[in-house]
Amino acid sequence: MKGDIVALATAVVIGAAFKAIVDSLVKDVITPIIGVITGGTDFTRKFIALDGETYASLDAAREAKAAVITYGNLIQAMINFIIVGLFIFLFLRAYEKTKQKEDPKPVAAPKGPTQEELLAEIRDELKKQNAAS
Repeated sequence: MKGDIVALATAVVIGAAFKAIVDSLVKDVITPIIGVITGGTDFTRKFIALDGETYASLDAAREAKAAVITYGNLIQAMINFIIVGLFIFLFLRAYEKTKQKEDPKPVAAPKGPTQEELLAEIRDELKKQNAAS
């Protein structure tokens, strides 16, 4: 049980550090590339104002105390999730390749009496039953 707790604690610490790396990768590398592809679009600034008004920016809508749906944050979170999932998949795949494959050892057939020995036992039992009757 203690080994499992230590392994879990180690996984949590490494996971937090891994999250920081992936967040940096997304924020500093992938998001700018996506921004160039989409013409400079910053997904985190995308929103819908529920009051029907048109605002120049998300900050302007928030200053006006308008209720907004910031769907851009959802898009960014999905991109982060896909990237984290991809990195974890690649990491586990590489880990599995490094593990040494063990050949399964052939299981020895259970030792027991041979067919001839069983027949001899049956014969002896029948002789005992015939002698007793």
